[in-house]
Amino acid sequence: MEFLILCLITIYVIVYRKNKGQNVYRFIVNQASSIYEKYAPYSFQSVREKAKELKQEYTIRQYTIQIVIFAGGAFVISWLYFYNIVISIIYCLVAISSIPYLAYLRYKKIYSEFIFEQIQVYTTNTIMEFAVTESFVKALEGVYSSGVLEDPVSTDVKYMIDLAYQNGSIDESIEYMNEKYDYYMVRNMHQLFLQITKEGSKNAAKESLDNMLLDIDTLVEGVYIDRMNRDSFHKSFVKYGIMLYLLVMLVQYMLGVDTYISLLESMSYVKILLHIIIIVNSYFLISGEKYYNENVGAE
Repeated sequence: MEFLILCLITIYVIVYRKNKGQNVYRFIVNQASSIYEKYAPYSFQSVREKAKELKQEYTIRQYTIQIVIFAGGAFVISWLYFYNIVISIIYCLVAISSIPYLAYLRYKKIYSEFIFEQIQVYTTNTIMEFAVTESFVKALEGVYSSGVLEDPVSTDVKYMIDLAYQNGSIDESIEYMNEKYDYYMVRNMHQLFLQITKEGSKNAAKESLDNMLLDIDTLVEGVYIDRMNRDSFHKSFVKYGIMLYLLVMLVQYMLGVDTYISLLESMSYVKILLHIIIIVNSYFLISGEKYYNENVGAE
């Protein structure tokens, strides 16, 4: 513990001497942010920008709390496993390094929820516009000009309109949107429009459009139920994962702390086994986080 304190004091002194007159905490945060922006992948930056627009990005204070919790938790758990300050510091750094990936997963969840809501707005309003105009392009123009859509969906709808006028048909526009937003409610709606427009099945159009609106409402209800189930599962999953880490306390209670430490010192394969347990459990938790945050609203 003394070694860790000395390291932290040394880092603080070096940073302070190089940046005298500047708040050291602010300097560290600014440097971390600049590195973050420079090397973050484009996909991360795009979903993060949307999270900013939706005002759901973590503040510096929230990130700091997260770092403290991850570092503190990793230190305590690794210390209970190995009783080694160096190993505990390494696990602290590894735990902190996982925060950007977890933030990326969270931003993807926010982004996918936003896109799903926009697709719901797009399909519902396009069907209602089509019921009046009986023209797919006119329906798209009505939805676009109404301002109910936000980027990137709004820009994509405008591109669909331009493609339709450029090619004289809606086929390429539909193909573009189907590939960009692979939701079955989008594909079904487009297929219905093609049948009504090209096959002249306008007599049954109103009933078909009403049925499709009901299908969309059912899908949206199912997605929101799935989100609530995921939230409930996620809380239980995290608790279970943390309990798996702390099973080592049960082992120490059964063997006694002194006996446990002597095993660590005398048998190297015990340390290897403990490292494997931590790695497997960490992979288990990260995989669960990935599942929780991905494919929100996807069919």
